[in-house]
Amino acid sequence: MNNPTPDPMQPSTEDRLRAAASSIQGFKAPALSYAVATADGIIASGAVGIARLSDGRAAGTEDQYPWFSMTKIATATAIMRLHAAGQLDVDALVGQYLPSYDPGRHGQPTVRQLLTHTAGLPNPLPLRWIRPENQAPTPGLLEGIVRKYGKPRRTPGGRAAYSNIGYLIAGLVIEAATGQSVEQVITDLVLQPLGMDHTGFTFNTEGPRATGYVLSPRMTHPMVAALLPAGVAGASAGRALSLRPFLVEGAAYGGLIGPASDAVKLAAAHLPNPGPAGGTGPLGDLGQMRMIHHKGWRFDHGIGWFRKPADANQSPAFVEHYGTGGGFWNAMRIYPDLGIAAVGMTNATSRWPFDSFFNDVVDILGHNMPQSHNHDLP
Repeated sequence: MNNPTPDPMQPSTEDRLRAAASSIQGFKAPALSYAVATADGIIASGAVGIARLSDGRAAGTEDQYPWFSMTKIATATAIMRLHAAGQLDVDALVGQYLPSYDPGRHGQPTVRQLLTHTAGLPNPLPLRWIRPENQAPTPGLLEGIVRKYGKPRRTPGGRAAYSNIGYLIAGLVIEAATGQSVEQVITDLVLQPLGMDHTGFTFNTEGPRATGYVLSPRMTHPMVAALLPAGVAGASAGRALSLRPFLVEGAAYGGLIGPASDAVKLAAAHLPNPGPAGGTGPLGDLGQMRMIHHKGWRFDHGIGWFRKPADANQSPAFVEHYGTGGGFWNAMRIYPDLGIAAVGMTNATSRWPFDSFFNDVVDILGHNMPQSHNHDLP
């Protein structure tokens, strides 16, 4: 059957997605950059709003954003690739790789429990775990954090409770197992195979970047600035306190920086392999690695991902992860049954209506997408 000729009077998919982004961008952030993809590649990417208020520069598709905790998906993916290659065992105790690790009285967690947030670890607020872009890493900071917060508060293997500490320790496990930095391992095993050429653990100095903003009454800006490391807070413009470029101290839990058009490549790599016989992508068969596609969905964590089953209102099942911190609020979501991956990245600390945006993406694309084959969803 021939495909119908597009109606020139109807808006294109790209136009409809841009309209959806424009309808919600102004609620909480100066700018929103987004990208949508399938397992076969990017369908559309775009940006709306203002990337830098000081000169009114419009947001663009290549603007770089700190990923914050969306980095955890890259870290977990790297570990599962090491596991598949026999270089690391996710079911081994942490002490097998870190002999000096002291778990305290509740016992050792496994590497898998670090990734699924079931290691019983605390989650202190990482308010000052950043540094200005041009400043060297703080000596001993991460080791001190792990010493202070790295002991489980309850027996590992119980209920899920989100923890950045688990991923800091997971990064140390990667380095111990490979003899390389966690930055290099993630670059080699995740970023390069997926062609994420504009993403890394520092800013690309030749590429554009979005300026981050804290939106609050101007009288609170001095207090906010005092809570941040010296040199991070910038100028105020009305309610918007700008933040100068900074890097996250703790690559494994939140250190990546890059555009939405790269982030969606990582999300799409976790879609079920298309076709009745499956197949493998550039990262191997991640479904076989059991990162997402298995039964037992409830409000908890998969390996890296949050999971949400379909509901009584016929909303499709999805998995997602957020990336939030000073000046930015990002969200990454995939719909396994629809074969859709989507990312939205904004340049303000405020939570934005990402559910509405992702629902619009499904409305615009979902009915035209091929249904994926069975992958153990309930």
